Amino acid sequence: MARLPLSFACWNYDRTRALMDGAVQPDGIDLNYLSMPVEETFFRMIRHAEFDVAEMSLSSYCVSLFKEPRRFVAIPVFPSRFFRHSCIYVNADAGIHEPKDLIGKRIGVPEFQMTAPVWIRGILAEHYGVPVDRVHYFTGGEEEPNRIEKQALDLPSNIRVSPIGPEQTLAQMLLTGEIDALYTARMPSTFLSHPGRVRRLFVNYMDVERAYFRQTGIFPIMHTVVIKHEVYQANPWVAQSLSKAFAQAQQRCYEDLRETAALKAMLPWLTAHVEEVQREMGTDYWPYGLAKNEVALRTFLRYHHAQGLSQRLLEPHELFAPETLESFKI
Repeated sequence: MARLPLSFACWNYDRTRALMDGAVQPDGIDLNYLSMPVEETFFRMIRHAEFDVAEMSLSSYCVSLFKEPRRFVAIPVFPSRFFRHSCIYVNADAGIHEPKDLIGKRIGVPEFQMTAPVWIRGILAEHYGVPVDRVHYFTGGEEEPNRIEKQALDLPSNIRVSPIGPEQTLAQMLLTGEIDALYTARMPSTFLSHPGRVRRLFVNYMDVERAYFRQTGIFPIMHTVVIKHEVYQANPWVAQSLSKAFAQAQQRCYEDLRETAALKAMLPWLTAHVEEVQREMGTDYWPYGLAKNEVALRTFLRYHHAQGLSQRLLEPHELFAPETLESFKI
């Protein structure tokens, strides 16, 4: 029987590499893995739905659920997760020494609806008393000018968002003091080129992020995997087949990271780091599926709605193909 050919756009991750090299093959699917940067994948999928299956920003996906017709359905697979306390950068002369100093300041974000800033704004509001609507946001390209929102947004009037100029970049504006801080996914170049003038808000971010995990149990989810809706409607079985394959590929990655005969990643103390993470977060520290991620998803969806990005408060189960909500053993 012929296998169903599906294109899949995703970055080159260790947890998905077995899908890319063919070591794991989804049941009944001939997967054409297209490795490309996340920004390109998101733009091409959101704007043009170019791929059958794609990695996608969790926030962008949630925004898309309120547009008709529905274009995508997700599976509870999360190729990107990241603690984002380390991703708040400030101008050293802006007078920002603690989170509450951000109130009233000019804050850069590449896109308001980006997942990383959604988490950052939510964490700052909930845990540090920095209301989402008490700063002025500026959107645009971080390193190259003229970045725009991938999807049109209808934000509440109390949230101020302004685009930067056509020749400006957020990284340079942070250096010159035209913005006071930057919430971003990528480290700005000016943090490296001018370390005395651009710094992190949380210098001891690892300690802060460990404390956050101990308090909340949340390892923030950045990206999910979506299937084009017409592909899913014609072949509903692909959601379960893909979910199973992603879990198998991830299991191979877990095994590689635990290998001690020879290091499979270029980190001298990889074994010590893996053991530390397992002590802190358990052996399945990057869980897939709904059950183990419900708290993280519910928190994100609450932030998303509070920031005006969701028209109503979504429930975690609404995000995913129904067939994938029950866990199974492989």
